[in-house]
Formats: sequence, structure tokens, C-alpha cells
Amino acid sequence: MPATSSLKTYFRLLGYVRPYLGLFFISIIGFIIFASGQPMLAGALKYFVDSLVGVDKGVLQGVPILGSLDLMAIPVMIVAIAIWQGGGSFLGNFFLARVSLGLVHDLRLALFDKLLLLPNSWFDNHNSGHLVSRITFDVTMVTGAATEAIKVVIREGLTTIFLFSYLLWMNWKLTLVMVAIMPLLGLLVGKASRKFRKQAHKIQAAMGDVTHVASETIHGYRVVRGFGGEEYESARFLQASRDNTKKQLNMIRTVETYTPLLQLIIHTAMAGVLFLVLWLRGESSPGELVAYITAAALLPKPIRQLSETNSTIQKGVAGAESVFSQLDEPAERDTGIIEREQVKGCIAVADLVFSYPGHEQKVLDGLNFEIAPGQMVALVGRSGSGKSTLASLIPRFYSHEHGQILIDGINVADYTLRNLRRHIALVTQQVTLFNGTVAENIAYGELAAASRGEVERVAEAANAREFIDKLPQGFDTLIGENGVTLSGGQRQRLAIARALLKNAPILILDEATSSLDSESERHIQNALERATCGRTTLVIAHRLSTIERADLILVMDRGRIVERGAHAELLAAGGHYAKLHMMQFGNGDAGEEG
Repeated sequence: MPATSSLKTYFRLLGYVRPYLGLFFISIIGFIIFASGQPMLAGALKYFVDSLVGVDKGVLQGVPILGSLDLMAIPVMIVAIAIWQGGGSFLGNFFLARVSLGLVHDLRLALFDKLLLLPNSWFDNHNSGHLVSRITFDVTMVTGAATEAIKVVIREGLTTIFLFSYLLWMNWKLTLVMVAIMPLLGLLVGKASRKFRKQAHKIQAAMGDVTHVASETIHGYRVVRGFGGEEYESARFLQASRDNTKKQLNMIRTVETYTPLLQLIIHTAMAGVLFLVLWLRGESSPGELVAYITAAALLPKPIRQLSETNSTIQKGVAGAESVFSQLDEPAERDTGIIEREQVKGCIAVADLVFSYPGHEQKVLDGLNFEIAPGQMVALVGRSGSGKSTLASLIPRFYSHEHGQILIDGINVADYTLRNLRRHIALVTQQVTLFNGTVAENIAYGELAAASRGEVERVAEAANAREFIDKLPQGFDTLIGENGVTLSGGQRQRLAIARALLKNAPILILDEATSSLDSESERHIQNALERATCGRTTLVIAHRLSTIERADLILVMDRGRIVERGAHAELLAAGGHYAKLHMMQFGNGDAGEEG
């Protein structure tokens, strides 16, 4: 990346300091106080040495206020300088830490809040491991650039300026010799910066891989153990971790090669300065020479620390680039302006065509149908026929380009997203629960204000009360991450209870019973009968027994509707639906299911 772009990124990062400018200026004052103490020490040493060799009988002659004091004042002055520097160091470090932690906190919040606004298609192209790594590891690298790096740049930078100004004041000719090596230092720093930045990007990607493998294994631990994947996952994680370690070592090798080389150049210059001091001492007193050498000897340390912080800054810039790349992503499009307090639930689909972003293949091709308020319509068909895609388009999880989806005669694109989704309740096969109580999972999000009585009522309607009452703390029982302590049927009933509590006029059931045993399915079928009563319902199911009572069945194949009608009509027609029914119930289970 060009240096100008890197600088632009860093200044953008520092732009987050604006809310903390007052604290930032206090920290700068503290570092100015700290840095000014360095040449003071060299000056105190000058008077001490001159007194020892008898250059001045009055050690502090010419020094305001202290001129009348004797030699014992010098130790007091050194202690005073130490207190002066200590106070400055506290002000600088403490207030800059407050600024930096606030900055990182704001960045982390901005990053997480942006996640909540990004479209589904963005999540389809980014794995969760890298996203978690961005919020944790990348922001941590930004912390380094925003805390230690800024502290070192300000503190050591000011120390360098004060010491260099003192050296110029004492002997500008000797000091200019030191300036001659600056172009070489600049060349070395620039070359190292490019290498640091390149390696930092590689470290980020490698850390994302580590987080990704760990995240997949944690979430899929049952599959890993059930299919004997322990060795495979261990080898995957070993490779990802080894790759990350290798890249970290490459960064350390660069730092540890670059820093001693820079230090060698600085000390070589110092050796030249010492030679010139002895050769060109002129009229300088021993104290002045010792003060000059002391100040010159103090100079390499801040310069070295400034050079070492370069790698931290480049890591921070790389982390900031990753963070800003997400912050700059366009949010989910919401061009709608219409908001309705209530809708009847009439759904009309006209000439609908859809392809996923970046793919040319049509997933839906020319769909036309209408669902009257309170009617149940079922979508059936082979996997990949486009049923779930259609269910995702109604609440606008994806945006279609061709055709129309209308709710109460208004295009879904004309509703605001929040208002549109408020009218739709969705229950899917993959139920998402959170690490909270049963009651919190039913009354989630905008439903959190619901009373305990309302929560218990919908749990009863969803046939969930019978198992909730058996839990240790009933509705206040913690159910673990994604409801790990519950069975599939129990999780599904909590999802139905959540949908009932939302009380939306439109209900979408996407494979809500496909992975359940017969007993769980009976419980949920009863719950669904209550849930669908009086609501416009779109049911997607592989199990045809769940949709036999639908008012209209749409049979889909390769993105098109190939048949439509009631259950009995479609069976009599002997087409696609009859074949699907035969495949499911041809083994004699039809009577049992009926």
C-alpha cells in the first residue's frame, strides 16, 4: 500500500480522538513536562562537573533564583527534576490511556453496530471466524497504534526535539554532524515500514484462519466427535496456528534485525561526535563538554524507541484498514418510506425473477401467485427448487431486481425494513436461541417488554409449557448457547412461542418440522394449528403431511411453479406432487401419517 494511503488511514484512525481532545491535550502537556526534564539533567550535570574542576566557585552562578545557593543545591535540583518528570509522565500516560481506551471502545462499538446493518449477501461471503477476529485481534492491533505508539511518538518525539534543541544551543557545529545521518535513517525507516505493513496484513489473515477453524470446531463439536473428525480438526488447527506463528516470527525477525542496525548507525554517529568533541573542544569548559556528551548520549534512546514503535504503528494501520474496510461497506439498502401500523396480510407475487449476487443462474424464474389474508399456502418441491429463497425475499433479507412482491398491494421495497419485518414472523428449521433464560428467548428484541403472563400464554399455545415447567427454574432456566440443553423439538416450540408473541399478521414456516421425531412433530403440529389461525401463512416443507390442510399448494421445480391446487386435486392429477407423495408414503406410512 502506498505511504500516502497508510498515512490517510492513520489520520482517519486519529479522527476518532475528537471526542477526547481535552484529555488528549492534557496528556500532551504531561509529555512536554516529561521531555523538558531530559536537557535539565544534562544542565545540572554541567554545573556539577564545572564545580568539581573549579571553573566557577559559585556552582549555580548565573542561574536565576538558585545563583546564591551552594553545591548541596544540585542534588535537590536533580530530585526536583525527577518529580517534575514523574508528574509529567503520569499526566501523559494516564490521560492518553483514557483517550486510547475510549477510542478503541468506540471503534469496537462502531464495528459491531455495522455488523447489525450489513446485508445478508455480505455475511454469505464472510466466515464468522474472520469477523470475530476482526472485532478482537484487529482492534487489539489498533489499540497498540492508538496507545503505546502514540505515547512513544509524542513522549520520545518531544524528548528528541528538546535534546536536539539543547545540543544546537550548546554547539551547533557539532550538532549538524549528527544531522548528516538523518537521510540514511529515513531511508532505513521507510524500507522497514513497508515490510512491517506487508507482514502485518499476513498476520491478520493467519489469525483469522486460526479463529475460523476454532469457531467451526466449537460450533460443530457434535459432528466432529460423531464422525471421528478429531484428528482432522487437530491437523487443521495445527496448520493454521503454525502458519500464524511463522508469520509472527517473520515480523519479529524483521524488527530484531532492523532495530540493531539502526542503533549501530546512531552509535557510529555518536562515536564521530565524541571524536569531534575532543578535537574541536575550543573554549568549552569540562562541564559544558560533559553536558553536551550526556545530552547526545541521551538522544539514541528516544530515537531507537521511535524506530521500534514503527512496527506497532504499521500493525495498527493494518488493523485499522481491516476495521475501516468493514465500516465502509454499504449498509443494507432501505429505500422504503411507507410504514403501516397494521396490515391485512395479502401477499401477491408477480413475475418474480431472482439470482443471488454474483451468480447468473436464476434461482426463481417468473413466479406468480397470490395469498389472501388468513389463507395458508404451502410450497413443496425438491431441494434447490427455490422455496427457501422465496421465503427470504418477502422480509427482504435479499433484494430482487425483477418482478414484484406486494403486501396489501404495496411493494415490499416501499416499506421501511423495520416496519416490513414487524409484520412478519419467521420460524425456520435452524432455530436460533441465545445464552439466556427461557423467558428471555421467547420475549426477545422488541418483544422484551412483554409481561410474564403474555410469555406464559404463548408458551402454553406453543405446547412448550409442559417441558418448561419441568426445568429447574422454569421460565428462568438458563438454556445455554443456542439452547444446547434442549431437544430439537423443544427449541422449535420456543421459536413458535416467540412467533406467537410477536403476533404478526404474516407467518412464514420454513422447514419447521423437517428434522423432528413423530412425537415432537405432533406437539408442533398442534402448536402450528394455533399459530396459523387467522394469519396469512406461507409453509415450506419436505414432509408433505405438514401441509395437507393448506388452502393452496404450489409445487416448485428449478425456480418455477409447475403445479398448483389443493392436496386432493394434485394427487388426482398424478403430476409432480403425486410423485413426491408416492416417494414419501409409498412404503406404507401414508395411512399412519393420515
